[in-house]
Amino acid sequence: MSRIVLEMPANIVDALRVPPDEQGHRLRRELAVRLYQKGLLPFGKARELVRLNKWEFHFLLAQEGIVRQYDVDDLHDDLQTLDQLG
Repeated sequence: MSRIVLEMPANIVDALRVPPDEQGHRLRRELAVRLYQKGLLPFGKARELVRLNKWEFHFLLAQEGIVRQYDVDDLHDDLQTLDQLG
């Protein structure tokens, strides 16, 4: 398993306008949203990074004004899933 550890200087951490107990979650949230927005991380992996379920991540994207990226391949996958369920 690959792992990336982000180190930030104390003065940067101190400058964050987020309560200390929320900093880790907030940074994961910001990173997940921006990577998804830029097309660098797919929806499922972005929500995994921020530790939200599908609907919570949809809601977060809506709050941030991020348009959901949905292409023909996504539609095909969804239709296959519906066929398997029904």
